[in-house]
Amino acid sequence: QVQLVESGGGLVQAGGSLRLSCAASGRTYSSYVVGWFRQAPGKEREFVAAIRRGGDTAYYADSMKGRFTISRDNAKTTVYLQMNSLKPEDTAVYYCAVDACIAYCSVVKVATAYDYWGQGTQVTVSS
Repeated sequence: QVQLVESGGGLVQAGGSLRLSCAASGRTYSSYVVGWFRQAPGKEREFVAAIRRGGDTAYYADSMKGRFTISRDNAKTTVYLQMNSLKPEDTAVYYCAVDACIAYCSVVKVATAYDYWGQGTQVTVSS
């Protein structure tokens, strides 16, 4: 099992920034991807960003490119999501998740591919 704990959410004005953290513990896998998803009220959960185990490859939803940056620490136990130029439409609960793969993780933007989820952290952007 993998335990994920998100933090760093809060209330920010439009144009502001937040940095979310996802701390992982528990079982380790030789191949995995850590992703961020978000879900606004009444909407489906959507992909935000993902990063591979080695930290050398990152993926972003088109609407987040240039504003959000995913990264991980050297110990590879915490993944961050730096969010800049926030907009009211970024308001949502943000979740981190782990896709643990036997070999290469080929699907990184689909929520159903992920095996473990955190509890989520609320991000509210006021206009």
